[in-house]
Amino acid sequence: MTRFIDREAEIATLENEYTRDGSSLVILYGRRRVGKTSLITQFISGKNALFFLASEESEIQNRESFKQRAADFINSDLLRYSAVSSWDVIFKTVMDTEFEKKPVIVIDEFQYIGKSNPAFPSIFQRIWEEILKNKSVMVILCGSLISMMESQTLNYDSPLYGRRTAQIRLKQIPFKYYGQFFPNRPEKELIEMYSVTGGVPKYIELFGECEDIYSAIKQNILNPSGYLYDEPHFLLQQEVSEIGSYFSLIKAIAAGNSKLSTIATVLETKTTNLTKYLKTLIDLDILEREVPVTEDNPEKSKRGLYRIKDNYIKFWFAFVYPNMSFLESGNSEIVMSKIRNGLVSNQIAFVYEDICREKMWQLNAEGMWDFHFSKIGRYWDNKMEIDIAALDPDGKNLILGECKYWIEPVGINILKELEKKSEFVPWEAGRRKTHYVLFSINGFTPELEEYVATRPDVKLFRETLNNPSKACQAQKNVV
Repeated sequence: MTRFIDREAEIATLENEYTRDGSSLVILYGRRRVGKTSLITQFISGKNALFFLASEESEIQNRESFKQRAADFINSDLLRYSAVSSWDVIFKTVMDTEFEKKPVIVIDEFQYIGKSNPAFPSIFQRIWEEILKNKSVMVILCGSLISMMESQTLNYDSPLYGRRTAQIRLKQIPFKYYGQFFPNRPEKELIEMYSVTGGVPKYIELFGECEDIYSAIKQNILNPSGYLYDEPHFLLQQEVSEIGSYFSLIKAIAAGNSKLSTIATVLETKTTNLTKYLKTLIDLDILEREVPVTEDNPEKSKRGLYRIKDNYIKFWFAFVYPNMSFLESGNSEIVMSKIRNGLVSNQIAFVYEDICREKMWQLNAEGMWDFHFSKIGRYWDNKMEIDIAALDPDGKNLILGECKYWIEPVGINILKELEKKSEFVPWEAGRRKTHYVLFSINGFTPELEEYVATRPDVKLFRETLNNPSKACQAQKNVV
């Protein structure tokens, strides 16, 4: 990928840390392939930087490699050929050097050193306090094992707790930037790509080399030699033990079981036995617990549902994991047929709802309504569900919406059904003002557009990406 897209906020944070007086210690972490190293490379371009990538080798081997990188950095043969038995000597030698510009020291995959020697965070704490803290230097500790980075650098019982001056947990790139990656592709294709790649830069790069979503899936996922064939194992194997238990749990949710009691029944276990696994997967940003947006106490709500938050994980467990026997036996076309039949209804349509809710936040910030909602999510009860529900508690405004990834245009019947559903939403009943939004990948019927022109409380959205060539038809409430 030749272009660096998004990450404006993260670059701004790093630049602010770099320009501050004295020292700064930044913790940067996030899942594999999310673009941490690319972000750092972009940031240190043109700066006086020592970049070291730690390995899963022993601490001694990592220290020797770091010494060589440090010797190259300060151009010191004395350090290069010296027998050094402590990290302190290397850092002190570097910081005793006079620099024209503020140095940046990056230790990528920091957690591997702590994994080989659990005492290393304490060693680095001492180095920070005695050698780095009072110098003009910026240090970035970066890692891809989320649980390990948190335990080694951020948790209360970590020796480095309280030392950081900033922290960045790098997330996937939002859908709104996909048009910058592929400016010549229509939005429908971008949504298809996002539904599987989920904003992970490396996945985007791989899929962008293919003609369409199905050829990308066949080449990168269904091929046992493909880059993404076994990706969930790589993501989880170093984060958790009992990987089989986690796989069974995710598989159950991918199959459509979202209630805790239902998941427990499918797995033939007690609900209390799942608590640890669910919390871990939520902490890893793989799962999320969702409640109706109208709930006053989400944490205590008994209406919570579990869903897979990561698009690629959702796809893999829905279409790949259950069909491994076909793939391993060379019958990938059977799996591809299943994907062609179910990708839209079981994957893309649900991801499209997430995209629309993301777009709602953008519209909210741009002043689409004469109020600003503060919460958005879904609403459901035992009889029905609504894709979008946004609340403005101060002004008692409620926005309800539907998102349709259909072949045909959306008609007036969908709006009428939504209005009927709104009568059963209990939030501020009798006192609120209700507004409506409809998103449709294939537009709307002329009848609906004509009707909506007389309804200022209804807005229609054809596209979820910014499109300068398509002006907002405000008089008809159609975008």
